[in-house]
Amino acid sequence: MSNLRDRHAKILATIGPASSSPEMLEKLFNAGADAFRLNFSHGDYEIHKNNIKNIRALEEKVGRPITILQDLQGPKIRLGEFAEGAKHELAVGDFFVIDDEKAQGDKNRCQLPHPEILDILEKGDKVYINDGIVRMQVVEKHGRKVTCEVFEGGTISSRKGVNLPGVDLPISALTQKDWDDLAFGLENDVDWVAVSFVQKEQDILDVKEKVNGKAAVLAKIEMPNAVKRIEAIIEASDAIMVARGDLGVECPIEDVPSIQKKIIRKCRKAGKPVIVATQMLESMIENASPTRAEVSDVANATFEGADALMLSAESAAGKYPEKAVQTMHNVISRVEKSSAWHDLIHAREIPTMPNTGDAITHAAAETAYALKANVIVTFTEYGSTALRMSRQRPRRPILAVTPHMKTARRINLAWGLNCLIKPNPTSQESLSDLAISAVKDAQLEDSKEPIVLTAGLPFGVAGTTNMIRVIHTTED
Repeated sequence: MSNLRDRHAKILATIGPASSSPEMLEKLFNAGADAFRLNFSHGDYEIHKNNIKNIRALEEKVGRPITILQDLQGPKIRLGEFAEGAKHELAVGDFFVIDDEKAQGDKNRCQLPHPEILDILEKGDKVYINDGIVRMQVVEKHGRKVTCEVFEGGTISSRKGVNLPGVDLPISALTQKDWDDLAFGLENDVDWVAVSFVQKEQDILDVKEKVNGKAAVLAKIEMPNAVKRIEAIIEASDAIMVARGDLGVECPIEDVPSIQKKIIRKCRKAGKPVIVATQMLESMIENASPTRAEVSDVANATFEGADALMLSAESAAGKYPEKAVQTMHNVISRVEKSSAWHDLIHAREIPTMPNTGDAITHAAAETAYALKANVIVTFTEYGSTALRMSRQRPRRPILAVTPHMKTARRINLAWGLNCLIKPNPTSQESLSDLAISAVKDAQLEDSKEPIVLTAGLPFGVAGTTNMIRVIHTTED
């Protein structure tokens, strides 16, 4: 019996007050969590540092790489303060002014403490407040005094979030807080950095320059401008997250499913991991069981071939964090055992890129299926070969063997990759021995079924995937 997961899609669980203890972290891992997200919109450095320490201790205990993702807050735009913390109801047809006056707000106006945004707003632009509950449109502007007419009413109050769908915001994707948080994350050896409110590829390139290879960089897609520039952002990023919360506010909510499918396909084509996030099992924050619609949502993302699915408040602050992870694991596992699963994730063929590495991994996937191989073993230095193998979405388990724990932690987020730490082979003769040893460590050995392995010559050189071999565990 294998000691690896019996599924390919990964689970990314957010850590928070409900799940930060060493005991609960272990329960979440055993329930199916492959990676943990630290949300830097909440918590101080002491809390995050303790979480990192506990995750690394768990990693050592279970003997398997565990991924840590740092999610930066980003430039969340918020209203100023209302007098005495009052809440105000705005009705359809009301007029409301946003300006740069520091006076506390009332039912008719409030400060928007972002003068650079007031400068670029124009007549016809939409302004959404409180997660899109209150929706207005700019009808008049005098300097930094912007008058809006309400076309969907609701409650507004101090510090509520503001969304400006379709507006190219003249602000960086990272605030000073984010840069400070990033420095902390790199100092504490996080594996991934997620950049919020990305608008263009330069936002990612700026972060990558600062990160300098110490972590992989993920772009969160939650703005229409990012959707328009998705191909350039995918190329600049190491992975993508479809962050459906703000995306569903910034875009018409009925467009979100097709945007999700489009991004997943483009990421698979580019060979970049893609995560689907937000409200996947939202009702499990309060309830022990999900809704049927939530189960279908998790199942559909799995059928689409997403690399990972994310739990937010369900695991961070909900009443049933362990059960939420277990439920997601059960749904993914059941989908991947269904007769429709493989046909659906390959319903649209992902064209192989014209290079040797992709040709080898494509051939390895086809060979493993034709020979009913027990497992595909991929030797990888810094992860590129393993990610190419993952991109093929083979039916057989993939063992990604690397000498670097840092590589293993990063690629652990990708579809189907089970990561093991082994030294690089020193010769072609040692290659089979190392592959068989890895298979035995993973408890996948079966003398009746062959192993398909891929590697690159010369050994230890990144990006040289050029070899495929079929071996048996009983070979001399």
